[in-house]
Parts: sequence; C-alpha cells; structure tokens
Amino acid sequence: MDASGKLKIGIACYPLVGGSGILASALGMELAAHGHEAHFFSYAKPVRLDLSSPKVFFHPVSVSRYKLFEYADYTLPLAVKMAEIADHEHLDIIHAHYAVPHATAAYIAKRMAKQDKLRIVTTLHGTDTTLLGRDPNYRRAIEYSLQHSDVVTTVSESLRHDTWEIFDVGKPVQVVPNFFTPGVPTQTRAAMRERLGLKDELVLLHASNLRSVKRIDLLLRTLARCRCRERIKLVILAGDSFDPHQALLDELKLGDRVVLCENEYPIEDYIEASDLGIYTSEAESFCLGILESMFFGKASLAFRVGGIPEVMEEGASGLLFPFGDTAAMAEALDELVDDPARVKALGAAAKIRAEQRFTADVVVPKYLDCYAAALSR
Repeated sequence: MDASGKLKIGIACYPLVGGSGILASALGMELAAHGHEAHFFSYAKPVRLDLSSPKVFFHPVSVSRYKLFEYADYTLPLAVKMAEIADHEHLDIIHAHYAVPHATAAYIAKRMAKQDKLRIVTTLHGTDTTLLGRDPNYRRAIEYSLQHSDVVTTVSESLRHDTWEIFDVGKPVQVVPNFFTPGVPTQTRAAMRERLGLKDELVLLHASNLRSVKRIDLLLRTLARCRCRERIKLVILAGDSFDPHQALLDELKLGDRVVLCENEYPIEDYIEASDLGIYTSEAESFCLGILESMFFGKASLAFRVGGIPEVMEEGASGLLFPFGDTAAMAEALDELVDDPARVKALGAAAKIRAEQRFTADVVVPKYLDCYAAALSR
C-alpha cells in the first residue's frame, strides 16, 4: 500500500468466457479506476480485460511442455510468476478466483516471495465446491488452499452454504455477489435483429460457455415443447463450440428456430436485440448471464437452482421453475408470446433490482473491505 492508501492487487483468473473471468476482469478495471493497481495473471489475456488503463497490467504465464512430464503443469509456473511480480511490484494482495489452481499457486507464491506482507483473498465461483470439491483428487488441496487464504468469499449465499457443507474452511466465509457494468450497445435493437434474421418473434437469449452443467439439452427440449415455437427464436451466444449439441438440434428439428453465434461480442448488442433470457442449468452459483440481461431491462426464465433465486426475485423480476420441468417452462413461454406487456413489466422490475443490488458502486467496496480485513490479519 502506498502513502495515499492505494493498493497493488494481483488477480489470478481463467481467461475464458465464464462468470469468474468476467467478474475478475471487471473488478480489476474498477479497482484501477479508483487508483489501485491491478496485476492480472493467466495463460492468456482475459477476454473482457481492457488494458488501456495505466493501472491495469497483464503478466502472461508461460507453460513449458517438457517431455519429462506426461501432462503440462500450470500451477507451479503460475506460482513462480506471482512470486516474481509480488517482489518486483510489491503487491499487497493476491486475489485468487478459484481455489485450484489459483489460490494454491498464490499460497506457494507467498511462501516463495521475499516480502512477508503478501495476503491472499480467494473467491469461489462454484466449480471448486460443486464439482472439484467432491473429487478426492482435489478436495484436500482445495480445503488446504482455503484454510491458508486470509479471506474467503463466495458469490452467493447458496454457494457459501455448500462450501461450509463440503470443506473445513477454518474461518468465516463472506458473500460478495457478482456485479456488472453495462456498456453501450454498438448497434440499435432494430439493426441487430435484422443482422440476426429476426423479425417480430419473441426472442430468447442464452449466453454461456456451454459446459455440461448448463444443460443445453434441456434448453433445446424446452423450445421444442413450446406450442408457439414458430413465434419464438432462440439466440445462443456460445463461448465454446456448439458441435456437441448439433445432433440434438437436428433431431428436434429446431434449426430454423435457433440462431447460433459463437464467441461474438459485445454481449450488449445481443441483449438489446432480445426480449427474455433463458437458462436451464442444473447448478449455478450465481448466473452472470441473467444479471447482464437484467441491466438492460430483460427478465429471464430459469430453473430454481443454486444462487439464481438470489439474483432475481421469483415472479417479479423473472420466472423460476423446478429443475428439469421443461413442460412448465415451455407453457410459460407460450403464455408470454401473447403477453408482451408482462414481458416488459418483468424486465422493468429486473432492471430496478439490478441497479439496486448489483452495481460496481455497491459491490466493489465490499471487496475493498475484504482486502482491508486481509491486510489487518
């Protein structure tokens, strides 16, 4: 920390499309806007990271592929890079998004670093707990990394509960939700709909990395069950290849009802062109995609899992259904096709909720409090 109280914060995250990398990038840029330094560590530049700020730095981690190792190691090169930058830049905090490998590497870096003030804040985004935490190959490493973090946070109350159930963290776990700072769409709603071949249909948007937990099969089956599907279009903004789901799309004969867009940006253009979000995940710690749509006055339909009920208020700013109940979700969509007033009302309530609870102005100070608590230990 310098004389003015500004911090130097290392941020370790995955660079791919996904809530953790998006949140980490947004947090770093917000911290830089407040005069702090944000030093990012990853094997590639995070997709939404803007390096134009003089306070934002990216330190790529190079992974060597020696023939001696059957599988390339990332944790140790990451730890070495963290230790080097911590010493050279006099970092105060390493904020690890995910325990494995980031908090694990941060702990190793802290032990290697030549200065002893370095503190670790670890934010869990879901997979550490819900997937890797149940894997005996990772569980103890995650638990150890959490025990040796100075502060541990989760993005929802649901995830905090699961974390306590699975791990002996050894300290309180704080809930700091995700936030989103919407950009300005680069195209008008009309222009974007024309570009996507959309007319006067009810347009649904699904934006995700298409991992198995997102249950794209249930997403497609929901659309297939809609009686009014000829008046609905589903835009899938995919952060990964859609190829594994193409056979089901063809089987359900939904080719003319689905618009596929892989790795397209900015997301604001797609949200502006849509009417509703739709998510059929079997587990979600938060679901940033829902929040992004909320800021543009678009409600979402989703299954009642994980932290999703904490993001939107059921029946007021979105519609929730029991997991796997594609029939109920499809029936709701059929009703909304003929009720544009309700679609707009749900969206208006969603926007109000987002602006009251999930802005940078509300959330970033909570992370600064976490940093202060870590430094005071």
